[in-house]
Amino acid sequence: VDSARWYFNAKPDTQMEFDLGLAVREDSENPIYYVEYAHARICSLLRALAEEGTSVPRQADVDMSLLSGEAERALLKQIAQFCEEIKLAARDYNRYLQELAACFHRFYTACRIKGEEPAVRDARLKLADDTRIVLRNGLKLIGVDAPEKM
Repeated sequence: VDSARWYFNAKPDTQMEFDLGLAVREDSENPIYYVEYAHARICSLLRALAEEGTSVPRQADVDMSLLSGEAERALLKQIAQFCEEIKLAARDYNRYLQELAACFHRFYTACRIKGEEPAVRDARLKLADDTRIVLRNGLKLIGVDAPEKM
C-alpha cells in the first residue's frame, strides 16, 4: 500500500509508470523502502541508546556547533529545507524525502553516534532524531507509514 501511495504522489500531473518489481523490492533502489528504512534506522538507534540509558536531549542542552563535519552539515541543511518543501508540496515532494533519506544514510555511515564522546554523541543523536521527525511528518503528509522497525 505504501509503495502505491508513494508512486501515486510522485508525479500526480503526469502519466504514471508503476514498476511493480521495483515497488516490492526491499533495497535502496526502491525509493519508499529507502525513505522508510531511514526512519526505521533512526528509531532502532534511539531504542538501542535508550537501553543504554541515553535519551534524546532537549535542543537547549545540545551544542550544535560540534556538528561541523560535511555529512552533519549536509543533513542540517536538508532538514532546514523541509518548511520550503511543504510550501512546494504539490511539486516533486517525494524527491525531497528521498534526498533527506540519502543525506541521513551518508551521515549515518560517516558519523558514529554510539561510543562517541557524550557531547558529540548527544549532538549527533539530536540531529538523527530531528531527521526522524521530519521523515515521519513527510511520510504522514502523503499517507505513507513511517515504520519503527524493518
